[in-house]
Amino acid sequence: MKDGTRHGSLTGKGWTRINKNLLIFTFFLLLSFIFWYLNSLSKELDTSIKYPVSYANIPVGKALDGDLPSRLELMIKGHGYSILKLRITGRGHPVVIDFSEVGTYHDENGKPADYYIITAPLINNFNVQLLSECKIMSVKPDTLFFSLK
Repeated sequence: MKDGTRHGSLTGKGWTRINKNLLIFTFFLLLSFIFWYLNSLSKELDTSIKYPVSYANIPVGKALDGDLPSRLELMIKGHGYSILKLRITGRGHPVVIDFSEVGTYHDENGKPADYYIITAPLINNFNVQLLSECKIMSVKPDTLFFSLK
């Protein structure tokens, strides 16, 4: 300490001890997070996920005029592992709404080509298509509006 400063105060044993302790703390924090997450996945949960949907068998000679949603919000109940699996596999396997099997209703107050589908009756069909231990409790939106031209 010739000029009033201490040389090497941040280097040496003190600084490496802090780095080592910080590394050990971070490792155990990450390990405890992993155990907490695995524990929470074993419990039954209620959650909502946005799940892809596709449409099949549009009436012959007709075309959809307007936007039907590409994803529906599904309120599901199941174990965390099943929900996580459903979130991962859901990207490639959309549920299908088949126009030949669902009831389309004519909107009396709208134009002649305005129709709607109520999604609540589709829940059992969606549960079969998902092939999961999860159970769909509800679907949002509850009504899909569209036009045929």
